[in-house]
Amino acid sequence: MINWTLYKREMKGSVKLLVIFGAILTMYVAIIVSLYDPEMMIVLDSFVDAMPEVMAAVGMTAGAISLLGFMISYLYGFILLIFPMVFAILRGNGLIAKYVDRGSMVALVAAPVKRSTVAFTQMKVLGTGIFLLVAYSTVLELAIAQLSFPGELAVWDLLKLNGGLLCLHLCIGGICFFASCLFSDTKYSVGFGAGIPALMYVLQMLANAGEKAEMARYFTIFTLFDPKGLAAGETSAMVGIGVLLAAALVLYAAGILVFSKKDLHI
Repeated sequence: MINWTLYKREMKGSVKLLVIFGAILTMYVAIIVSLYDPEMMIVLDSFVDAMPEVMAAVGMTAGAISLLGFMISYLYGFILLIFPMVFAILRGNGLIAKYVDRGSMVALVAAPVKRSTVAFTQMKVLGTGIFLLVAYSTVLELAIAQLSFPGELAVWDLLKLNGGLLCLHLCIGGICFFASCLFSDTKYSVGFGAGIPALMYVLQMLANAGEKAEMARYFTIFTLFDPKGLAAGETSAMVGIGVLLAAALVLYAAGILVFSKKDLHI
């Protein structure tokens, strides 16, 4: 059900973005992990105390007592959410809607390949890119933590945490992919594919910032991603990740179905 020629071509098209986002993640992860020492933690915690609502909005909290807890506070509220999300938005639009908008989709569907195969292949390209970013982040965190603070990182807990992070980004990618399959105009594809995840993140920030916006957390998928709960192995956190994965599968399947039946006007 996958067209390997198309898959290889589109993966080559993903390389530039993967390198760019990989470099950005390398910089941030290296800087944040290197700050894990008593003196710098006191400085960072003072920022949290001085601006509690602002720092809480992006998931940063004071008082971490372990390396993984420190990484959760300063990486998993913003850095490891935003950059893979931006990758999914950019790549999701470019895999389907961009072709249709430019009229070049005819080159794909004119070949003796089913539309469902084309859509499934493009879905695999997006999923592979997301997986590579999360996998790279995981290896990077493990390597830097081991070099800087040997034996202090709870490896299994980090793997559970990043498994959940992968499910979250696959769900975000599902939103982008579905929008790309649904709309033939890139302005609508980007508008919905980027707008919905961005709005959900803003709602999560509002929910984190204070009690007045507490209800906002019920309108965002980011609430289902609970880094501390995942690291601790809490059942509710695992259930949230299961919901994200199920939602991702539904969105990808719906996108393939919509694209297979839509009138491309070509």
